[in-house]
Amino acid sequence: MRNLILILILFWGTVFYAQDISAEELLNKSITFHNPNQKWESFNGSFTVLMNTPKSSDRLSTIKIDLLKEQFSLSVEKDSTTYSYLFNKEKCTIRLNGSTEISETDRKKHRLSCERGKMMQNYYTYLYGLPMKLKDPGTILDDTVQSKTFKGKKYLVLKVNYEEEVGNDVWYFYFDPNTYAMEVYQFYHDESKGDGEYILLSGLEEINGVKMPKTRAWYYNKDDKYLGTDVLIKPTVH
Repeated sequence: MRNLILILILFWGTVFYAQDISAEELLNKSITFHNPNQKWESFNGSFTVLMNTPKSSDRLSTIKIDLLKEQFSLSVEKDSTTYSYLFNKEKCTIRLNGSTEISETDRKKHRLSCERGKMMQNYYTYLYGLPMKLKDPGTILDDTVQSKTFKGKKYLVLKVNYEEEVGNDVWYFYFDPNTYAMEVYQFYHDESKGDGEYILLSGLEEINGVKMPKTRAWYYNKDDKYLGTDVLIKPTVH
């Protein structure tokens, strides 16, 4: 009986806390987990992402981010082709198979443009900078912390909208209620239609003091169709 009472006290204490925690507190706790020594703000590091998708060959992307110098580079290898983007602040350099001399035909074939390169910079900086990026200007954090069960596990969930000039999608971020690790995120273009995707995160890789998801598996919200998996590969220290 004594053990049962203790279990009930612990259970109800957890439930009460889950209901009582504010959105800002939850976000801060998750940031403390993923960025314990405030390294993201001055992040300068590199990592590789191996992407596997059904009915397509693997894609290997090497990303380098230097936030203080406002530098970003992305080098992609797929089949027998390599291409890269280098941003030094707003200056953009594109290379195809090592050369900056790229024909219009090849630019169209490989979709190479500085606009696309900037999109990829924002994409990788955002996803691998989460949850810290939820502090960025233009982010609208819903005041209510939701409690949801997703794939059989209970989570504390934050809903996020963005100001129009930043983005139109609605995002949900799922956090482990004990460690505050971010384990799932989900977005909708139009939530009433159930479109968009959810991403399951597993494992952690520490890159320059920041705990990033090791594996991200992507699925459609509507039918759970599997889209692909990204695996983060930590640089080898020599």
